[in-house]
Amino acid sequence: MLTQLIGRYRAGRALCALTSTSKDGALMGALLGLLGLRVIRGSSSNNGRDAAQKLIAALRAGHDVGLTPDGPKGPIYEVKPGTVIVAKNGRSAIVAVGVVYETAWRLGTWDRFPLPRPFSRVRIYGRLLDTVEKDRASAVAEELEQTLREINPVETGRDGEVGF
Repeated sequence: MLTQLIGRYRAGRALCALTSTSKDGALMGALLGLLGLRVIRGSSSNNGRDAAQKLIAALRAGHDVGLTPDGPKGPIYEVKPGTVIVAKNGRSAIVAVGVVYETAWRLGTWDRFPLPRPFSRVRIYGRLLDTVEKDRASAVAEELEQTLREINPVETGRDGEVGF
């Protein structure tokens, strides 16, 4: 859904996506490449510094960058430091994105990744966070975490079950 949105409203700007160096990351990278995204491979545990430098360079070159701030393993909506570091060093604001599906299947993953059912209505929400005004990266991370929880429907219950 987001690639369609970017193509419509950010036409002419490359979108770079961060994927892990794992086999799953290779599959995701191939899919994202087919959708027209530029893929940067790396994670906090493997080639993280190199990936961060490439993401910062992409931002400074005027490209958009997409990544999951809670990393490849979660916990859900827990913002990892790299997200804020890349945004601040790339002199970029952060757009927090939330997606709500009318109906969707949920994978059995830590983030309960949704796959929309055919013909399901989709709502995409975004909220702009300015990274420049905040002195501390931790303040930006806290604001981003709170924003992600507000604009996404998934919450963790008392028993750890994730749902709406």
